[in-house]
Amino acid sequence: MTAQIWVLGGTGRSGRTIAAQLARLGLTAVLVGRDANRLHTAAQQTGSETLRAPSLAAAAAEIRQQRPAVVINTVGPFTTTAPEIIDACRAAGSHYIDLANDVAALTATYQRHDAAIQAGHTLVTGAGFGVTATESVVVKLCEGRPAPLRVRVDMVPSIAMEEGTAGEALIGTLLGSLHGRRITDGRLAPARIFSDALRLTLPDGSQVTTASMPSGELLAAHRASGARQVLSATSEAPSSPLLRAMMPALSTLMRWERLRSFTTRHLARVRVKAKERPREHSWGHAVVTWTDGETREGWLRLGDAQEYTGAVAAEIARRLLAGEGRPGAYTPAALFGPTLAASCGATYLLPHRDRR
Repeated sequence: MTAQIWVLGGTGRSGRTIAAQLARLGLTAVLVGRDANRLHTAAQQTGSETLRAPSLAAAAAEIRQQRPAVVINTVGPFTTTAPEIIDACRAAGSHYIDLANDVAALTATYQRHDAAIQAGHTLVTGAGFGVTATESVVVKLCEGRPAPLRVRVDMVPSIAMEEGTAGEALIGTLLGSLHGRRITDGRLAPARIFSDALRLTLPDGSQVTTASMPSGELLAAHRASGARQVLSATSEAPSSPLLRAMMPALSTLMRWERLRSFTTRHLARVRVKAKERPREHSWGHAVVTWTDGETREGWLRLGDAQEYTGAVAAEIARRLLAGEGRPGAYTPAALFGPTLAASCGATYLLPHRDRR
């Protein structure tokens, strides 16, 4: 095996996108998956090598034995897959990257920060569009300023969907975000999901409505800013009043591990139809307010959110391979600063809208 970057779940859309982005950087990926035929097809499309692993445990064993430099995990739900793969990476001395975007998965990786420092390897969680786009704007707005009082981040993705199944990574993230939470007085606290609806006018003049959803952006924005109050929101929140009213009951049901696992497995098999992107750009947005009344607002503009996720994960892998990381557990902008987002093709829009 000559390539030093392994992509777990390499036959899925995320894995193939990352491998293609690595190829653009002059790097070859090893696509790791269960289906030999699908691996062969994906490898032909991306110029990658392949490694068949019939299970997650088999992939972890291969990591321990072959010791790749960087492992990118695209296999969800990350609350289940990340601990096992991180443990294998620690034993092998491999750096680890995942696309997790839910509070539980990010928390679990953060808890391995000290162990990663002792092992001398880097863990990067949330290496996708949502966390990177919103966290980067927060870091940019907070440069040279003390910790703010309040932060709100909004994720506005635009994704071209290809026909296929929903996949466990996506469904696991969505179900993991059904427990309403926000940061209150510096701590994670319960909150009503899909509340705090806000009609946003995007920099291109179009409008979207976002509402609260406690995905990985919540923790990333809190750690990036140190704010006492943090709310994360998304344009993907359901607009139906009836569905929003049902969310508290559904959230309670999803606390049952067996029911959540059953639901994840079955919804992951649901087939989705191909569709074009709903808008030209995807956006990350943040509003930051300090105790003196100053408020700063900023945007990050990019293209297809799925393609951007691939670019972020590939660029982080390139940097870790080049020795540019540091031991510990981080989200992307926390490790590499706001320049990472721009290096992956995004543009900051920071209007002068400071208020006191």
